[in-house]
Amino acid sequence: MNIYKNLSLGIVVMLLSACETEQECKEADLVIFNSEIYTANERQVKVEALAVLDGKFIFVGSNKDSLAYQCGTTEILNLENSFVYPGFIDAHAHLKGIGYREINLNLQGAESLKGMLTQVKIHSNKVSEGSWVIGRGWIEKKWPEARFPTIEELDAISKDKPIALERADGHAIIVNSLALKLAGITKNTPDPIGGKIDKDSNGEPNGVLIDKASLLVESIIPKKTRLEEKDALKKGLSRTAQMGWTQLHDAGSPLSDYELLKEIKDEEGLPVRIQFYVSDGVDALKFIDNGPYFDEDHMLTARGVKLYADGAIGSRGAAFFKKYDDYETKGFLIFQKDKTMPKLIKALVNGIQVQTHAIGDLANSVTLDWYEEAFNTVSSANRMIQEPRWRIEHAQNILPNDQQRYADLNVIASMQPSHAIGDLHFAHKRLGEERLNNAYTWRNLIDLDVLVAGGSDAPVEIGDLRVEFKAAVSRKDLDGYYQDYWNLEQSVTREEGLYMFTKWAAYSVFEEDIKGTIEVGKLADLTILSKDIMTIPEDEIMSSQVEMTIVDGSIVYSR
Repeated sequence: MNIYKNLSLGIVVMLLSACETEQECKEADLVIFNSEIYTANERQVKVEALAVLDGKFIFVGSNKDSLAYQCGTTEILNLENSFVYPGFIDAHAHLKGIGYREINLNLQGAESLKGMLTQVKIHSNKVSEGSWVIGRGWIEKKWPEARFPTIEELDAISKDKPIALERADGHAIIVNSLALKLAGITKNTPDPIGGKIDKDSNGEPNGVLIDKASLLVESIIPKKTRLEEKDALKKGLSRTAQMGWTQLHDAGSPLSDYELLKEIKDEEGLPVRIQFYVSDGVDALKFIDNGPYFDEDHMLTARGVKLYADGAIGSRGAAFFKKYDDYETKGFLIFQKDKTMPKLIKALVNGIQVQTHAIGDLANSVTLDWYEEAFNTVSSANRMIQEPRWRIEHAQNILPNDQQRYADLNVIASMQPSHAIGDLHFAHKRLGEERLNNAYTWRNLIDLDVLVAGGSDAPVEIGDLRVEFKAAVSRKDLDGYYQDYWNLEQSVTREEGLYMFTKWAAYSVFEEDIKGTIEVGKLADLTILSKDIMTIPEDEIMSSQVEMTIVDGSIVYSR
């Protein structure tokens, strides 16, 4: 038995020993009634009740008709004043990173550079001499100082402990002088392909390492033990369920994480479903030859690989056709065609789904070019899957002609609305206002019949489904802030916002026939909130609470 089935309920639960009506008792494990249930099914948009048996919906309809199932040993939930939705799916997040955020120095909430440095100093004082000071989550976009930390500021915290602090987007780190020394980085160290060692006016490394350059330091940081890795995955799973997500698409991890997840599943069960993507490198090559991996209960699936085209706008690593307005660079492409194209071709032949991180307009254009070339090279007859449903992750800046190419090539845009409400504070400085017309073009893509799958990119962002939904439908930050250049007309409707995190996300992993909507025969995954996010004012969405998360008919979180 899944341990999560034994969680206590924080709402009214009635266990009936006998049928209270004269009609025949119909078997069910769970009945939810007296609620407002949004199905995401356009043929039956809203209902009052549902019933579940063996992890699947067996009834969706009215309170009156649900009475036939409210009998025997059925667990019955009266969800008056609660609102039920198909299980929300996070189509792009990093499970182990979410767990480590709970364990390590979390800089995500720092409201100023001064406050962040204070956190690091306090943590550093607890670390023994010579041990690494590791943190993640800082981002300068709302800081009053409006700048990166400096190597001098980190040296002032400690000269005898190496410090490495990862920016929230995961595409840049700032380190102190000792970390540079241990990594052997000097003014003469060349930039690696797909990365940059930032330097001061004298040509000396200033501690900022962008994209692949960060590996020069990260490769010498002591590795986590297998037990620590497993613990981080468990904490990530628990946090995901608590936030109301019923499935997470793990956007790029080593195969060793998949093996650990299998262990956790066998030992105690998974609270949420995981779609696993293998990160580019040796593991990806192995997986393209040997994958995909499925299980019968759809709790743990590995069907794809994650490639990387460029970096991020905040660290100026995203690849654009024209240089940044505030820096002498166009960003840079991380992947190389001679190494990438054979992977794409073999993936098509072997039925492996490909998702590629691409943020800048050049990175999106090149990724589409290479996808198209692979599609043209491998005929449909020679593909294991006729419709590969390849994805581009983030898809943040897309030129108009490439927006049309998304549609023409049936490429899925996997986008995270919270990035948009964060970038609005600084993207105009990086790119200028004109290029923002091509930023986060949700409306344009949907109108072109491009499928947009919604995610959070946690731990880069908080991983809160309310934040993602609000950002998608309002395009304003959590304080209601926006500027005219941020193109509010690109926001989506409430229905589209729901679809992004339910049935469109399910489609993006070939699961639209088994989940994503509340329909008879589909897997019983539900997200239950305290307010109706489909109708309440935008500024009230964040006040809604996750009341319950149900996966496979089992309650995995209850407030």
